[in-house]
Amino acid sequence: MKRQITLHNRVVKYEVHRSKRAKMMRLAVYCDGNFVVTLPKRLNETTAERYIVKKSKWVLSKLDFFEKASLSKTFKLTPDDFIKHKETALQITSERIGYFNKIYGHKFNKVSIKNQRTRWGSCSKKKNLNFNFKIALLPSDLRDYIIVHELCHLKEFNHSTKFWNLIGKTIPNYKEIINGLKLEGLNLL
Repeated sequence: MKRQITLHNRVVKYEVHRSKRAKMMRLAVYCDGNFVVTLPKRLNETTAERYIVKKSKWVLSKLDFFEKASLSKTFKLTPDDFIKHKETALQITSERIGYFNKIYGHKFNKVSIKNQRTRWGSCSKKKNLNFNFKIALLPSDLRDYIIVHELCHLKEFNHSTKFWNLIGKTIPNYKEIINGLKLEGLNLL
């Protein structure tokens, strides 16, 4: 459901989504400028508005970032592109997982390539590694970071200091790469 709110004398439009699975409220600003608030069933919209006001600087900074980014470089990928790049993405990720897992030695079940809108990769509790097919279109340093990130979730299923230390073992400049990935995401997701 569409809503709007005034933050620092600026009218901001947003969507409210209700979720049975959500345990906490979630704010998300996407590269296309959409601002989405996901609410657990138990929370009301007044609580959401108070939270948006509390996080207004963050919301406005994200909206400004995406507005200023050069969206003219953005290109839209089609379902045909998924079919076209899926095998390449699987080949690349399998090869790089093999390379990095010689260092980490983590056990996993399967690797899948998906067509996801908002994620580069994920790791399930069942130890399955999932990657966005668009990983095949990234420069190798960004690709390696995503693969190592998900591989490290096999050991640390969180974003704790231990997790980041694991990543730093093979990707010492991961902070710089994360910033590059944020910008590249504008062009691909």
